[in-house]
Amino acid sequence: MAALESVGGLAMHVILSKLAPNDAALVACVSRRFRTWASDDDSLWSKFCSDDFQLNSPLDPVGNPTATFKESYGTWRDAFHMYPWPLVMRVKRCWDRLKNWFAANFPEILATLRRGASEEEINALEMSLKVKLPLPTRVLYRFCDGQDLKADNLTGRVPQSLLGLIGGYSFYDHQVNVFLLPLEQIVEETKDYIQQLGLLNSRPKYIVVAASCTYGEKTFFLNCRSGQLHVGTRNLLTDGEMIPCVPGSLISLLNDRDGSQVQDALLLWLEEHCRRLESGIIKVHQDGELRGINLFPELPPLCCTAITNGVKVRASAVFVPEGSNLEDEDEKYLFAYSVHMSLSPEGCIISGMNFGSCQLYWRHWVIRIGDAVVDNVNGEAVIGKFPLLRPGEEEFIYESYTFLSSLPGSIEGCFTFVPGRLADPSSSPFEAQVARFPLLLPDYIF
Repeated sequence: MAALESVGGLAMHVILSKLAPNDAALVACVSRRFRTWASDDDSLWSKFCSDDFQLNSPLDPVGNPTATFKESYGTWRDAFHMYPWPLVMRVKRCWDRLKNWFAANFPEILATLRRGASEEEINALEMSLKVKLPLPTRVLYRFCDGQDLKADNLTGRVPQSLLGLIGGYSFYDHQVNVFLLPLEQIVEETKDYIQQLGLLNSRPKYIVVAASCTYGEKTFFLNCRSGQLHVGTRNLLTDGEMIPCVPGSLISLLNDRDGSQVQDALLLWLEEHCRRLESGIIKVHQDGELRGINLFPELPPLCCTAITNGVKVRASAVFVPEGSNLEDEDEKYLFAYSVHMSLSPEGCIISGMNFGSCQLYWRHWVIRIGDAVVDNVNGEAVIGKFPLLRPGEEEFIYESYTFLSSLPGSIEGCFTFVPGRLADPSSSPFEAQVARFPLLLPDYIF
């Protein structure tokens, strides 16, 4: 002991910084001098706050400043002492990553995120719905009680219906944009499914946790017993048909020794959503003054690109569970696809000649299941339009859909363009290729 106490303060700071916070607190009980080193050295607790909570200033879990980093660390421990500590840190990292991405790319969403729920509020939900939430879901809601799309402080021109943190897609008159429900709305929506539809009577451990607030009905259910997340299909209201959203093999509700492996589908789902946002697989899409997170993939291999004579076409698809009918072989799997087309800055180039515009006249689609062609589509225009492409103008984007009876599938084809305009062609028509893009049932369904 005397030998250790003879070590200088700087050396002890280095030694103590290698310990976990709990161990540092135990060292403080050894002697007065150790207490000075381990307890009163706020730079040490600054490191612990940074390592565990990514805090650069001393704050409590609500965001209020504290006098010291040690006090800050204590408030976090007190607030979450009932949960495995690795799980608490993991959930905080998940929310921090999401909020950082929103701040940089879609700050309008931040105003919809509610403060974290209290233990009493979560217990009240469990009592009201007679369920026991998985630990990861409890911690997720302790950090953020879903979204409030009726918040008074919403600003900007983005409609509330497009501020869902999960996002969505649209094609023709079908539009979905999914947001995370707050506890009070979970209770309301779950009871509505039970009382009005009787849907969950045979599934008493299911609760509604996320839904679309647009014209397209899309609802996600958490199975509190298994920890799996499900999404309703077209048959949801008639026979309760649902599809699991996360690989079941990844779910683990057993509290291991340190809690590092506890994970339910909702936590895994949000982490995967965060990964897709950060990697650029999905992005915020601007359509006029409307902005929202668009679930059509933007990167290969799910998004495929081809350039022909200066015409760039990229396309991708997304699985639409709420329009799928697993009981109907012809309409078993519904996919929406999005096609972007644009003209290079040099214009349309044919045999060394440059043309300042080109206009779409014809489309040809080849739809496959595996290697077998199941549909061969030819027709004028796309969604009734004949887009005119010019250099430097925004992409022309359109969405459509197709059904498949089995998987995997794919779509490829071409668009016939006329250099110049259809009314005044400048040269012979040419075909702009659409590279084959996949139609797959993903591991994670959003």
